[in-house]
Amino acid sequence: MTPNLAFADLTGKLLIAMPDMGDPRFHGSVVFLCAHSPDGSMGLIVNKPMPDVRFSEMLEQLDIPRGAGMPDLPVCYGGPVEVRRGFVLHNSGYRGRQDDQLRIGDSFAMTATIDVLEDLARGGGPERALMALGYAGWGPGQLEDEIAQNGWLTADATPEIVFAERMEGKWSAALATLGVSPLTLSSEAGRA
Repeated sequence: MTPNLAFADLTGKLLIAMPDMGDPRFHGSVVFLCAHSPDGSMGLIVNKPMPDVRFSEMLEQLDIPRGAGMPDLPVCYGGPVEVRRGFVLHNSGYRGRQDDQLRIGDSFAMTATIDVLEDLARGGGPERALMALGYAGWGPGQLEDEIAQNGWLTADATPEIVFAERMEGKWSAALATLGVSPLTLSSEAGRA
């Protein structure tokens, strides 16, 4: 039985999958937590690029014209829930026309409306962004149990890690913020 501890809000933090993560969909994952409350949690995996999915092709499918300054936005596998739904995680300085974004701390925001895609296609929009298809979701208490069972480490999120171009380096970079080397990790939870 899990002790009744005070709730710690992890919104805006990173979840770093431990090496022996039981769910293969999350192996080696870094998840940015967009929302965390006693009612559940929602996050985006920010280090798993989707093979064969290009941002420019997504725009074509949505009939969004591309401008000359359009960035080559990474498209990530955001998680196993609603994999056809898209989310743009971006820096907080961007304001969309519909103002339907979720502000996450001082540095981040998430937008799930088409206006951010239109702005990006024209070469405008957020300065730093990544696209995610799908999301990771947890029911009440589920994430806390996974953390208690040594499935995840938590770390502060920085734009340098979240928006880094090299996806394969994000897991190690997130661990480094905790002073942890991947070689020293154990899948066994400590007991006092």
